[in-house]
Amino acid sequence: MTDDAVPDLRASDADRERVAEVLRDALAEGRLDMAEFEERLDATYQARTYGELVPITRDLPAAGVTVPAVSLSKDPATGSGWSGRIVSGEGSSTWAVAVMSGFQRKGHWTMPRRFTCLAFWGGGEIDLREANFAEREVEINAIAIMGGVDVIVPPGVEVVVRGIGIMGGFDHREEGVPGEPGAPRVIVTGFAFWGGVGVQRKVTRAEKQRLKEERRREKLERRSNGEY
Repeated sequence: MTDDAVPDLRASDADRERVAEVLRDALAEGRLDMAEFEERLDATYQARTYGELVPITRDLPAAGVTVPAVSLSKDPATGSGWSGRIVSGEGSSTWAVAVMSGFQRKGHWTMPRRFTCLAFWGGGEIDLREANFAEREVEINAIAIMGGVDVIVPPGVEVVVRGIGIMGGFDHREEGVPGEPGAPRVIVTGFAFWGGVGVQRKVTRAEKQRLKEERRREKLERRSNGEY
């Protein structure tokens, strides 16, 4: 077999999935927008040969591999898991105020041991889904007066709510869910007067897209196997 024939070799489902994983990482890192991601992902699942797969990730960090191995698997993340997200030192921000306005703490930031915030006729969002944590146990002291504060935590984090509400309230729905081994513990305290502090548990956009694509792939595999 000559080298010229290599790109014509048939690709496997595992090869296509490795390319899809590189695309998901690129979406999460901002290297691709959603339109580019969907276009390339469709091309990935329609590809039949190595020659069709390789150009899809040629301009991404994992490109430049030699076929037919198509070694497009991502490198293991350094410090992945909860142990890599609990760091020492100070937080990126320790307080926030919204008076007839709003504030956000989201994306890649470090949650301090104690974060204090005030929302007066305004609203705030504290998103911990992509955050690091200064300690394994952190506290959010939220004061909501005729306003609201939303706390968003990722799956696996333990939540404890200890706030007091007067003609207002704190959301206790996420309490009682056991945390994963080594995961942070988030304590929500404070005071709500004619206002509220909500707690939601959500996955990141990139993770949601990954789960969506897994379901899509499973559906395609079942269809190809004649299950429906």
